[in-house]
Amino acid sequence: METQNIWNNFSDELYFFILKKVKNKEVTNDVFQNAFLKIHTNLPKLKKEEKVKAWVFQIARNEINNHFNKESSDATKLGAVKDIDLQQYEHICCFDKFINDLPEIYKQVIELIYIRGKKQKDVAQALDISLENVKARVKRAKGILKNKFNQCCKFELDKNGKLIGESNCAICKV
Repeated sequence: METQNIWNNFSDELYFFILKKVKNKEVTNDVFQNAFLKIHTNLPKLKKEEKVKAWVFQIARNEINNHFNKESSDATKLGAVKDIDLQQYEHICCFDKFINDLPEIYKQVIELIYIRGKKQKDVAQALDISLENVKARVKRAKGILKNKFNQCCKFELDKNGKLIGESNCAICKV
């Protein structure tokens, strides 16, 4: 088995597999390149050629995990705030208003977890409350936000929990 054969047979499928997981073309290109470098380097270690596809995709999964682990540790080392792609929420005109209108105990956990990118256990320590309490507050806050979106904007949640629908904001247009 040669790297060229693996490339010819799996490169397109592997690229789209990685893209589906990382959802960013630039990152996909990096992960894809690293995966093929490892495939080429470790090809002599492949024991059963009939399992090449599983082997190739396992290398890709490992590279995807490496990317996310590196991204997570870089953010932690720098104490960085996660960049949130706010463009995906621009069409939701009430987003900030709804978060700001949350009761303080719910607003606090939503901002720390979803806006600043903190882990729930870190939020629990910072606020000196139990992890279960943090989870309960997040659940309640999400319920409040869901109700506000349904009342105002006519958005709905799809089966994956993502907002769908068209903006029809009665509150915002007042």
